[in-house]
Amino acid sequence: MTFAPEPNSPSAIDPMPRDVDVRAGVFDKCRVMTERVALLRAADAYCYYRAIESAQDPTVRVAGRTLIMLGSNNYLGLTSHPKVKEAGIDALRRFGTGCAGSRLLNGTLRLHEVLEDKLARFIGKPSVVTFSTGFQVNLGTISCLLDRGDIAYLDKQDHACIIDGARLSFAKIRKFAHNDPDDLRRLLAADPGDRGRLVAVDGVFSMEGDIAPLPQIVDVARHFHAGVLVDDAHGIGVLGRGGRGTAEHFDLEDDVDLIVGTFSKSLASTGGFVAGDSDVIDHIRHTARSLIFSAALPPASAAAAAAALDILQAEPERREQLWRNARFLREGLSSLGFRTGDSQTPVVPIVVGDDLRVFAMARRLEEEGVFLNPVVSPATPRGRALLRTSCMATHTEAHLSRALEACARVGREFGVIP
Repeated sequence: MTFAPEPNSPSAIDPMPRDVDVRAGVFDKCRVMTERVALLRAADAYCYYRAIESAQDPTVRVAGRTLIMLGSNNYLGLTSHPKVKEAGIDALRRFGTGCAGSRLLNGTLRLHEVLEDKLARFIGKPSVVTFSTGFQVNLGTISCLLDRGDIAYLDKQDHACIIDGARLSFAKIRKFAHNDPDDLRRLLAADPGDRGRLVAVDGVFSMEGDIAPLPQIVDVARHFHAGVLVDDAHGIGVLGRGGRGTAEHFDLEDDVDLIVGTFSKSLASTGGFVAGDSDVIDHIRHTARSLIFSAALPPASAAAAAAALDILQAEPERREQLWRNARFLREGLSSLGFRTGDSQTPVVPIVVGDDLRVFAMARRLEEEGVFLNPVVSPATPRGRALLRTSCMATHTEAHLSRALEACARVGREFGVIP
């Protein structure tokens, strides 16, 4: 028996020739991106996915050359600390390479519980739960706390994981002007008061190194009975008397409801955590989809983060040296005539404006022996493309001086400074 199509079926009235590309239009955007990347490569201005051949130290090896690393978030220089590496090696030997399951089921190790207890004592909150990546923390936490009809209030420059977590929650999203508590107040006042409300901000904004005006944000949020979440990925280990981050910096540890941190910056590992009241953390522990449907943090990563946390507390001189380096770098760039925005931290931007110029400058600086990061929209507002620099406690003044000399040469070459 042979198949005969119905008279009005698609195969009867519109047969598809064999030589027609039948791929769905959903992939058209991929070809557009490929073309853009090809143009950058043709202009020798492609600066992403550069393969580093060494550890995240003050200098790194790229394509066989030694470069000064001004593009790392290894703020305290702990990724190469012998105690951190040994802790990871010991955990690897004892527990193997992975947990082979989620924390909810078979993936919880005593290592995870020890790390969470240490973090809770350090941050000063009753409870902590860890996730496999920092991105997953906000993705899971915000989406499981907010319901349809609730409202999330986000700074326009918040990290992508905060934005995506709010989107996944199906809550209404309101974005206020960057670091503008008055605009936050305006939005809160305009919304119904019977909805669940969460204000979520970065403590330190990762591209330009400015600090959220947390005292004013907390005051506004409290007036309107909104919860406050601070993502302190770039503040933990950097800000505060004890390196506890933005809330400690402003003496607001008891006034911020949830503090989010990551292990991939000052804590020299990978993964992240959220700290808060026990009932809130217990809710997150049992409902955050990015936690309960993801494999647990690998043993070596958990042990390395715990060791780094011990060193952070035992060696405050690392943070002191980091701040000396940050001031030296920021003052050096400013004295050369570069625009460094409102940076108040070891993240110091060089604001350029034009995307293509930023890419070309990054490539030239690599040729001059400096590794830094080009940043364009949407990671920064359109028309405010920049070169992101950041320093470590383990940089020497000689490292930073050589980098500043290279920045001066390239900045003049591109007409960014006189």
